[in-house]
Amino acid sequence: MAGDLKTAPAGWAKVSQPRTNPVRRAAAAAAVRYVARDMTATIELDGKQLGQGGGPVMKVHRAGQFLDRLGSDAGTGFGEAYLAGDWDPAPGTDLADLLLPFAERFSSEKQTSLVPKWAQSLRWLATRSQPAGADNDRHQAQENVSAHYDLSNSMFAEFLDPSMTYSSALFEPGRQDVATYGDLQAAQLRKLDAVLDAAGVQAGSRVLDIGCGWGSLAIRAAQRGAWVTAITIAPQQALQAQGLVDASGYGSRVKVALRDYRDQIGEFDAVLSVEMIEAVGEKYWPVYFGAIERRLAPGGVAVIQAIVMPHERMLATRNTFTWVQKYIFPGGLLPSVQAIEQVTGQHTGLSVEVLRRMGPDYAATLRIWRRRFLERWPAIAQGGFDDTFRRMWEFYLAYSEAGFRSGYLDDVQIRLIRR
Repeated sequence: MAGDLKTAPAGWAKVSQPRTNPVRRAAAAAAVRYVARDMTATIELDGKQLGQGGGPVMKVHRAGQFLDRLGSDAGTGFGEAYLAGDWDPAPGTDLADLLLPFAERFSSEKQTSLVPKWAQSLRWLATRSQPAGADNDRHQAQENVSAHYDLSNSMFAEFLDPSMTYSSALFEPGRQDVATYGDLQAAQLRKLDAVLDAAGVQAGSRVLDIGCGWGSLAIRAAQRGAWVTAITIAPQQALQAQGLVDASGYGSRVKVALRDYRDQIGEFDAVLSVEMIEAVGEKYWPVYFGAIERRLAPGGVAVIQAIVMPHERMLATRNTFTWVQKYIFPGGLLPSVQAIEQVTGQHTGLSVEVLRRMGPDYAATLRIWRRRFLERWPAIAQGGFDDTFRRMWEFYLAYSEAGFRSGYLDDVQIRLIRR
């Protein structure tokens, strides 16, 4: 594919050996026992079976290293231990099924944390803050986005549907649990149409697509007769997107530009942004929504699709450094619907209307992506990716799926119009 990386980036997904600290190791062991005591899963650790039993089984192979990682960094240690091979689901146990009880602890009204209340005041001992340089100014934002989306066009093509749509699909009602890869493209086009319908895109519409991915939404809008400006800050993705647009036959209606949303000019009848706000960063949410408002022509409509989390959890974790931020989306942060309402209410003249909630659809999408990724792993590995990388992406997709299955995460389509 045009602009593709031929080999995996040097040092990507390398996991260092944890430092041993007897106090931290003991604290981590106590935390694991606390987590497991009322969880519908079994953790096999140091010859002991922790948990209520009867559910999915987690086998810890190297107890010392597993506990050292948890004790040294609560935000990243659990996932890093999986990357390093310190633990695995028991044979026959699906990874997302195993992670689901952990996600349910966060989504439950009674359990808002994986650690007891008495220990929450000590979280700072094992929780890192956001590193310096995570701020999404123009330079750092491009580095952060490129680190993920420019990883390898070919890799993404192996597990995404033919439209190269990298966001939640929208399945027919009641079909999420039985959907397969063969259903994915139609479900993605259904999602794209839902976004375009909500924005009123039709023949002659001037459309701005902020964070355009590989161009599937822009192409779909052009098929309606719209004129589209599609922008991204990932250089290799922009090249590939323009190639796919040209191959679709709609190159005269779609212009793909390597451009930050803050630098876009002009007025548009519709401003669209699908699962891009997650990479903006809390500091720049007012700037992001302000840019959307300024680009709207009189009577224009904006539609965004956003992965969201409960507001209380967002407030509690927004300054911590998570496994996903370290290995998958540097500089990223999931908003809440309440945060979006507050930012738009305080900094713009936009009103917020939640049109659709798609959490179960995203869980199904992630399940399909993960299975396809593992099926196509031999082809992906030819790009220079190693087994640690495979475990990293398997964990990322399963971890995210569990979040949506539990209700801890949701995916919403929101319409924005001037008040």
